[in-house]
Amino acid sequence: MKKIVLMAILAIAGLTTTQAQTKKQAPKKATKVEEKKVEGPKVEGPGMVFENETIDYGTIKKGADGNREFVVYNNGNKPLTITNTQGSCGCTVPTKPSKDINPGEKGVIGVHYDTNRVGPFTKTVTVTSNASETPKVLTIKGTVVADEPAAAPVKS
Repeated sequence: MKKIVLMAILAIAGLTTTQAQTKKQAPKKATKVEEKKVEGPKVEGPGMVFENETIDYGTIKKGADGNREFVVYNNGNKPLTITNTQGSCGCTVPTKPSKDINPGEKGVIGVHYDTNRVGPFTKTVTVTSNASETPKVLTIKGTVVADEPAAAPVKS
């Protein structure tokens, strides 16, 4: 028994010193990311074009950050007013821009999904505005997985 304990201590000590000697990498410098510009065809009056009409959360853990954003551009020649955003259920809560989006400018529609609900999901957000193509239906999807159960303690 003493040999096993001694071997375990030596193994842990060896791993600890090996990890302590690894060279830390310098933080990466921020690189300029080009802003994705989505214009679409110019329209008379207010227009509404989205960068993406679907947000894929992928696989996320239960309780993870459920906030995402839809970016909308006004491709018209008059201000775009988003009058309402409505989630398909209580677990999806969208927020609309607080002011009008002028021609050629962008706005953000926030959406929060309740990530305490485990399993796959596909939900919609309905956007109502003064644009000619209204309402517009956006989609969020993904899978929420439960945290791994803690390993049971080993009895000796």
